[in-house]
Amino acid sequence: MRLNHRSHNNNELRITDVGKTVELKGWVSKKRNLGSLVFIDLRDKEGITQLVCSEKFASITSKIRNEYVLYAKGKVIERSSKNPNIPTGDIEVEVEDIQIINTSETPPMIIAAETDALEDTRLKYRYLDLRRPQLQQALKLRYEVTKSIRAYFDSLDFIEVETPIIAKTTPEGARDYLIPSRVNKGKFYALPQSPQIFKQLLMIAGVERYFQIARCFRDEDLRADRQMEFTQVDFEVSFFEIEEFYSLVEGLFVKIMKDIKNIDLKVPFKRLTWHDAMNRYGSDKPDLRFDMQLFDISDILKDTTVSFLQNECTKAIKVSNGSSISRKDIDTYTELVKKYKAKGLCFVRMNNGILEGSSAKLLTDLEKKNLIERLDLHDTDLAFFISDKWLISVTSMGALRNALAKKLDIINENEYNFLWIVDFPMYEYNDDGELNAMHHPFTSYKKEDEKYLETDPLKVRANAYDVVLNGYELGSGSVRIFDQDEQRKVFEKLGLSDEDIRYKFGFFVDALKYGTPPHCGMGLGLDRIVMILNHSQSIRDVIAFPKNASAICPMSDAPSIVNQKQLDELGIQIKKEEVK
Repeated sequence: MRLNHRSHNNNELRITDVGKTVELKGWVSKKRNLGSLVFIDLRDKEGITQLVCSEKFASITSKIRNEYVLYAKGKVIERSSKNPNIPTGDIEVEVEDIQIINTSETPPMIIAAETDALEDTRLKYRYLDLRRPQLQQALKLRYEVTKSIRAYFDSLDFIEVETPIIAKTTPEGARDYLIPSRVNKGKFYALPQSPQIFKQLLMIAGVERYFQIARCFRDEDLRADRQMEFTQVDFEVSFFEIEEFYSLVEGLFVKIMKDIKNIDLKVPFKRLTWHDAMNRYGSDKPDLRFDMQLFDISDILKDTTVSFLQNECTKAIKVSNGSSISRKDIDTYTELVKKYKAKGLCFVRMNNGILEGSSAKLLTDLEKKNLIERLDLHDTDLAFFISDKWLISVTSMGALRNALAKKLDIINENEYNFLWIVDFPMYEYNDDGELNAMHHPFTSYKKEDEKYLETDPLKVRANAYDVVLNGYELGSGSVRIFDQDEQRKVFEKLGLSDEDIRYKFGFFVDALKYGTPPHCGMGLGLDRIVMILNHSQSIRDVIAFPKNASAICPMSDAPSIVNQKQLDELGIQIKKEEVK
């Protein structure tokens, strides 16, 4: 059977096309049999066109089911009953010829803008889920964003260079995915957490301006904005001052937002130091689409006799007109802050000029007076506060701030508020009391803080920066270490011996000896950028074939068990845990 070509897509025809003879192809989204006439909504990646078939096509239309693939030829006519909800709603195609290209079983899910399928069903049948218009639009948006990015870097004489996917395992903050070597038994490659070392080597190599849309892999717990396999907009430049680099990144987002949303971004972006962001918003990726800042009330409670308020830091947050916050809500918020290690959540309400609630009984009259003045409390206002170690107090209140904003519906979803977070600490202690690099060990520190390296390393600030949008970290970067002596100092401060340095970074340390230029760079999360621009709640909505929250692909059943022959070839023995 010969099938003719397609003259238009299914979102293209308008009232001005009435009278034209057209040829369409696509999937059956819906069929309605009205006796003498059969109406078919034909869908392709662009949209829907309604077909109207007369009785003479009854023998074929009686066979047609949802998701059958059709060819149709006919004349565009004006619809008597128009549909304002779709762009082609003013017209329909009066069928002159219709053919079934392929049949379909009954799909396990509704393939439409609204579906009743759970996420695991959608991921199991992802190839069907991707037919839905939202997913088609998300993939197209992702492509448009990457096209804009490539055009921007190309205009500035950057070149795109691919770096290895199979490389040496290096400590970069998360666990590596390891690949056993068949040829070199007992040895392993690793999938890259980022192209960090290679892009710095490209700077040493004299490339000067590099970028890459890079695939990256991290073996870490998943969440709505995180995948084990993700895409990074990676770039590095030589001989840039830090202010030039800020302008470079801001220019990239100016272009993306203009190309994708037709929005003119204001630059430069606002900047906050890490300490300011944590103190004022309880997060190093604060959402600035709403205010609701944290108040430090430690001084107000400095003489308190209440034992659980006698702590390093007490932070408060005010909810203006908090009458919509119920006791049940407060119980939910209490459980929320406990996830951030807070021991509990105190709250007071303002009623007729008086602070009420169980927590109010803990405060003296002077403390109440000072709290009312500090927070500028009025009738129906609500105030929450937490007393604990500084980091616990600010991070738990930051989580509460976000939850309150969602509850109060004060976030403008069409606002894009970019922000730089700067002056990060160079080091932090992990749960085991070991000193770690907050970003990565190739980040330079501020020279004026070098005096604290031995005495108080937590005071050392890094030349690191994050760009943040609407409460999400879009990317991190830094001015890199280009001096081999400084790099060795950083390694040693992290407890790495000469042997460790040689084993883990030997080739990189060697490269630093050969005239390394000053350089800086960044990695931006492409998936997160597209997720925000697409107004999605999950990063999985903008990735073609994502894993679920358990790091499983329900469609392909990855990861899977491999046979013993494959394991023997790799020299690997699986340790079977004792069954309890």
